[in-house]
Parts: sequence; structure tokens; C-alpha cells
Amino acid sequence: MKQVLIAALSIAMLMAAFTASAASESDYEASFAKASALAAKALAMDAGWTVTGKALLDARQAAADQHFDQATALAQQAQALAQASIRQSEEQQTAWHAAVVK
Repeated sequence: MKQVLIAALSIAMLMAAFTASAASESDYEASFAKASALAAKALAMDAGWTVTGKALLDARQAAADQHFDQATALAQQAQALAQASIRQSEEQQTAWHAAVVK
């Protein structure tokens, strides 16, 4: 799980680093919508992480304060976290078979 979280955070930081131009409100809204959809999918799978919800709340607050660069980066971080939680859930659906003593 640590490896998945580290990978997700690394991806989020790289995504934020490559968005060097100033993010607009529409960039934030697109990122937030995608992150929200992935977070909802993770929750529906009972795989949602609390840090994903916190990142979404922080992104919403940054956008409310008109800090769209920060809001977009936080939404992208939430997106990466939601994707990682979904991947972890999918992995664990089959990985438990290897742990069963035969």
C-alpha cells in the first residue's frame, strides 16, 4: 500500500510540475470533475481513501480563493489518489488468493 501511495503522490507532483502555465478556472473544473468521478467510483467499490476527500476539499477551497493553479494541482493529486485506491482494490480482489494457506 505504501508503494501505491508513493507512486500516486509522485505522479501528482509530476503532473503539477508540468503544468507550468497558469491554470484557469476551466482547467480546475475539468480536473475536479474527473477527480470527483474517480473518487465516487472508489467509494462505490468501498476502496476510497480519506486523503482523496481531503485533497478534493482543499482543491475546492483553493478555487474559492481564486488560486486556480493550486486548486488544479490539488484536484490532480486527488485524481491520482483515487486511481491508486481503485488499483489497490482491484489488486486485492485477487491477491488474497496467494495468502491463503493450502
